[in-house]
Amino acid sequence: MKVPFSHSLFPNAIGRRKPVIFPTSSRSAAMVAMVALLALTGCGKPPGNGAAPQAVSSLTVTTSQIQRFSWPRQLSADGAIAAWQEVIIGAEVGGLRLDTLKAEIGDSVKRGDVLATFDDATLAAEEKRLAAALASAKASLEQATADADRATKVGKSGALSAQQLDQYRIAKMTAQANVASAEAQLQSARIRLRQAKVVAADDGIVSARSALLGQVPTAGTELFRLVRQGEIEWQAELDSRQLAQAQVGQKAFLTLPDGQQVEGVVRLVSPTLNNNTSRGIVYVRLPKDSPARAGMYASGHLDLPASDAATLPDTAIVLRDGRSYVYLLQDDMKVRQQVVTVGRRRDGRVEILTPLDATARIVTSGGAFLNDGTVVRLAGDGKAVK
Repeated sequence: MKVPFSHSLFPNAIGRRKPVIFPTSSRSAAMVAMVALLALTGCGKPPGNGAAPQAVSSLTVTTSQIQRFSWPRQLSADGAIAAWQEVIIGAEVGGLRLDTLKAEIGDSVKRGDVLATFDDATLAAEEKRLAAALASAKASLEQATADADRATKVGKSGALSAQQLDQYRIAKMTAQANVASAEAQLQSARIRLRQAKVVAADDGIVSARSALLGQVPTAGTELFRLVRQGEIEWQAELDSRQLAQAQVGQKAFLTLPDGQQVEGVVRLVSPTLNNNTSRGIVYVRLPKDSPARAGMYASGHLDLPASDAATLPDTAIVLRDGRSYVYLLQDDMKVRQQVVTVGRRRDGRVEILTPLDATARIVTSGGAFLNDGTVVRLAGDGKAVK
């Protein structure tokens, strides 16, 4: 609609200002235009002082600070469990048949216990023959001794020549030698007869038995094997750096394949390293009543003197790409990622070898969902991040 020109729309600059009067339809259009202009103005300008709005984080975390403890140092190791010493019991006589077996694998035996016997009939007969031969030799000796004594008495009267006296004396000496030889042969036969019984050379536990009933082994054939004194040990393998820290008398703790824990004491540290593996052996004596058995393979550690450790809860460590990280909470409530080196673990805590500020706030929960620069809020803080 065409609006008629009116002087009231343009007041005189010198005179008194008069109100601007629009027709009804014009006033409605003007109001719509003003509202649109205000809306566009509000969208185009930042609020307040012109700062961009800050996002409020939905990630809630808890933090902790470094705590120091006196922890024992440990040398981790793996190794086999074996007998402290093995006793090999073999056949001492050959050509005889095994007649009885009196020991089984796992039996505890004492020194001198009979483990098996051979058929000793032949040896018993040989003993009797040699005993008779000894009796004959002794009789000959008595005869030669009597002849020599008479010859000596007669020789004083000059009835016998010196040559004859020597013959009697030599005959006596020969008889004495024959008796000694017969005694030695009889003793040897009795030893062989005694060896027809296979006995334990020491206290121990039967760990192997190769003897078979009716077997005719040769002398020296292994028949039984014992774990001497029933003692076993953990042969822990250490590298050269670790081996230098191991000492006799240190405590050791190992975990068996079934998860049971066993405590032992270092009895010997190897003075040399294996040429192929460049590792040395630490021999750890284990209790006789432990559940460990020779032939097992176990992992464990040796305890060294205690030292100071800077620790965090193990939940603070985030593993990514083969590295260990922690997240440090900054004053602006953003987290900063930090690579760390970890050491000993104990009671749900882990040693941090990388130097960190003792007053630093380190994220202990929720770290797996964080990235460097992420904005977070503290657990229990109901206020928005500023």
